[in-house]
Amino acid sequence: MGKRRNRGRSQLLSTMTKKQKKHLRDFGEEHPFYDRVSKKEVKPQICQLSESSDSSHSESESESEQEQVSGYHRLLATLKNVSEEEEEEEEEEEEEDGSAIGDAEVNEDASEDGSEEETDAPESAETRERMSVADNAKEKDGEEPPVTPQRSSEGFTDVKHESLFSLETNFLEEDSGGSCSQRASQDPFQQHVNKQLKEKEIQAAASSPPATQQLKWPVLGHLVFSSKFQNTETFKPPKDIDLKSLHLQKPLESTWAKTNSQFLPSPQKSNSSFTPLQKELFLIMNSYRDLFYPERTALKNGEEVRHVYCLHAINHVLKANAQVLANNSRRRSQKFGVGEDDDFRDQGLTRPKVLIVVPFREAALRVVQLFISLLEGDSKKKIIVSNKKRFREEYGSDPEERPPNLKRPEDYEAVFVGNIDDHFRIGVAILQRSIRLYAPFYSSDILIASPLGLRTIIGGEGEKKRDFDFLSSVELLIIDQADIYLMQNWEHVLHLMNHMNLLPLDSHGVDFSRVRMWSLNNWSKYYRQTLLFGALQDAQINSVFNKHCVNAQGQVAVRNVPMTGSISHVLVQLPHVFQRMEAQDLASVIDARFHFFINKILPQYRDAVMSHTLIYVPSYFDFVRLRNYFKKEELNFTHICEYTQKSGISRARHFFLQGEKQFLLLTERFHFYKRYTIKGIRNLIFYELPTYPHFYSEVCNMLRATSRGEEATWTCTVLYSKYDAQRLAAVVGVERAAQMLQSPKNVHLFITGEK
Repeated sequence: MGKRRNRGRSQLLSTMTKKQKKHLRDFGEEHPFYDRVSKKEVKPQICQLSESSDSSHSESESESEQEQVSGYHRLLATLKNVSEEEEEEEEEEEEEDGSAIGDAEVNEDASEDGSEEETDAPESAETRERMSVADNAKEKDGEEPPVTPQRSSEGFTDVKHESLFSLETNFLEEDSGGSCSQRASQDPFQQHVNKQLKEKEIQAAASSPPATQQLKWPVLGHLVFSSKFQNTETFKPPKDIDLKSLHLQKPLESTWAKTNSQFLPSPQKSNSSFTPLQKELFLIMNSYRDLFYPERTALKNGEEVRHVYCLHAINHVLKANAQVLANNSRRRSQKFGVGEDDDFRDQGLTRPKVLIVVPFREAALRVVQLFISLLEGDSKKKIIVSNKKRFREEYGSDPEERPPNLKRPEDYEAVFVGNIDDHFRIGVAILQRSIRLYAPFYSSDILIASPLGLRTIIGGEGEKKRDFDFLSSVELLIIDQADIYLMQNWEHVLHLMNHMNLLPLDSHGVDFSRVRMWSLNNWSKYYRQTLLFGALQDAQINSVFNKHCVNAQGQVAVRNVPMTGSISHVLVQLPHVFQRMEAQDLASVIDARFHFFINKILPQYRDAVMSHTLIYVPSYFDFVRLRNYFKKEELNFTHICEYTQKSGISRARHFFLQGEKQFLLLTERFHFYKRYTIKGIRNLIFYELPTYPHFYSEVCNMLRATSRGEEATWTCTVLYSKYDAQRLAAVVGVERAAQMLQSPKNVHLFITGEK
């Protein structure tokens, strides 16, 4: 009987197309479209209706309604694994006839699909298990398995390490200790992913305003707790925290103290492994609330913040992977089919769980180095890091490339250190004792990329080659140094946020019986935690946090107001004239500023006496508009922007210094990337308040670069509106800003500088 059945199945497979074989391999059954209908005539059966036809009709309607409601769940039930009997039959076919779907056919299917996930060479489950056992044995002997990378236009394939990092074919080791922390009901990770939202709560959150409460913490200062899903719950940080109470996954409890030791005082003075700032930040992160921290600066606390969010990211990934591996082991012991399927729902529609957005390759290099340190610690047993040499070559920097005589401010040196290329993306797969760099996106746990690197792969509407399915199941989004993206291209960040947590267009080989229900319901954005770090309060960054951060756990924003502004750092004796313009709404501010400038400000400077006038323009679009107007009016001017060639910059600076050009238009992005000192300034006009507060004092202090006894004729004029409240407070202080916005006067004069 067995041979006849195998012969019948082999004949059936020989008549099937590639798509039919692929469907049979993925789902364990033929597609319903190809069902064979028997040609035998079946006698019709006559069914007599009951006397109460009305009741029977109503019952049939109720039954049909139940089918409509549960049809979605029955569809998911058809996507479960093949039953044990069918698996045994397929194994017999492979052994006796060898007529199962071969690797060559799978390769053809993969080439047809062209997805990045299927760039890895396919392997059978037995082959993967043998390879993982062999690699683990070599790892125990202290020998790193050989790496055979294969690069293609689609992505990166690493055949030797694919089985080692595949969650589907690995099982939790007994000595890993991962299952203990997963069972703890007090673990914030478990409480977050197991939280069940209801349809009514989702609908209410979309229409109701958030409930907010304010609290003051010792280090972070004023915090605003908000939530749309529940009554806002606030908490205060304890004086001392125990690492065990944080539910850190092994080996982070032992490696964190050494990795973070550079920021800690001597062990005799403090027993805590966190700095005061890190302790408060991590308590908010570990509660899985969204966080906006606008006081992260590269010069002061940038590395402190990077260490603590890397700890949270790696802790989240290790817990999520440990849960998947533990369920793999349970399913294996229960022989695939015993028990409730809802017990094994432990993943999303795609594998990437964490997305870290950083501006430069140097930042990505430091993040990966932190991951290695957190997994390795001071243990003698090194972890496996595949493609480490290639990563250092592409993301490292050569100190000799930097000009030796380049003198720039300290904050500039801290931001533009190392490799400052802003077009990159890399996938990282992580297990307990190994890290795989350059993993394909759909085989990665963590994605590290710049906004430009993500924009080129996400694409736009109408483009043929675009992909954003890898963003569908991101559970932790970290946007670091958000203020720098204002200087790069903020549209890339908005484009990324609009494509976060959308339903994927392809299944990407997911096992739907393992996918969490809230992910299937397209509620992933309500479970995504967003951590937003920047160096300033800005309306565009606040808009992203308020609009796109809808975590059900709530949001926490740091809202400290500057008591003293950057105007106090102006070192020259200079009168500052602040002129307020009126605008009906936010959309009309751009036009109102332009007309106010050309009608009221510019006529005062057209006289030849008011030469050497620098006009500082933060927005490039405003710069183009002013440049076109100056050309049209045939004014004597020159201009410098971030796209100006080096020869054009030198020529414009020379003409302005010698007085051959009366006006100089300067963009803020040029000042951000170059920090040149413009000599010859006598009159200064801020077309708009600068994005960075300290740029105001830096530009004002340029006047003393060519001091020739002309200090009495220096002027400084600033344009502002009521919609510039945050920038105004950062320049003049919150008390002065409040007075200027409430005062009926439109002109305010301040005299600052050394006497």
